[in-house]
Amino acid sequence: MTDVLGVCESWGGGVMTVRRADGSVVEIVTADIVSGKPVSPRPTAHRHLGDVEADLLALPGWRPVESERLGDWTLRAAGGFSSRGNSVLALGSPGMPLEDAVAHVTHWYDARSLVPRAHVHPGTPAANTFEDAGWSVYHPTLLMLSSVARVLRRTGTGLAAAPRQHAGVDDAWLATDARALRHGEDALSVLQAGEVTFTSVRDERGHVLARGRGAFHGDWVGVSSLWTRPDLRGSGLGTAVLQSLLSWGAERGARTTYLQVVESNESARRVYEARGYEVHHRYDYYVTQA
Repeated sequence: MTDVLGVCESWGGGVMTVRRADGSVVEIVTADIVSGKPVSPRPTAHRHLGDVEADLLALPGWRPVESERLGDWTLRAAGGFSSRGNSVLALGSPGMPLEDAVAHVTHWYDARSLVPRAHVHPGTPAANTFEDAGWSVYHPTLLMLSSVARVLRRTGTGLAAAPRQHAGVDDAWLATDARALRHGEDALSVLQAGEVTFTSVRDERGHVLARGRGAFHGDWVGVSSLWTRPDLRGSGLGTAVLQSLLSWGAERGARTTYLQVVESNESARRVYEARGYEVHHRYDYYVTQA
């Protein structure tokens, strides 16, 4: 005899289906079942993470073209492609007075012909120092976390499509991502760095109808670049992409999934919450005023 630990998803027709934590589904003939019992869910460790620790754990999922340490801070540059790739992660101590650190950051980005930007937690001494130096907040952003198993349970079975996974970004993908297309090689470098996958649903001509990117590191899988063609939103294609990305991560040992969403994008936040994600914390992007 053996056992299976997971969530019972169906029971009928002489067969029970159980979804394991890694996303795989096991079918068991009910006549073969000897015993069963309810088991409490495993505690989700991500809920106990501090805000700084959570941001640092998510850092490897979006790798800039160039980075440099300034004490605990991380300077990031990627030719202007995305705020995540072109801002200093100003968490912890920069190893010098904060006023000097802000000046150093400004000079570092000026030397690369980039607008100086910073990823800062609100209400911290660093945030106050950037504000005193004339920087202003834009795009307050939420880090959302969940266990992989929880989101896979929420996405369920009977999906609207069977997405395909790709090792890299192709022309059809870029046709749906104007920002990446504008930034060319810098965008491709960021998107394709690390252990990543690109999942898409396409029509018979190869046009992308829905897509997303997954990045695996540690036991985390980050989800980004989620998009569904506007006229097809609500059709389940995005859910199919999300499940494909998390199943890919689960196969590699991911237990926690994360994504970032701009706080003002309430419709996206509601969708992610319905899939099992929870807001962990908010962070702000600061930019120098022109």
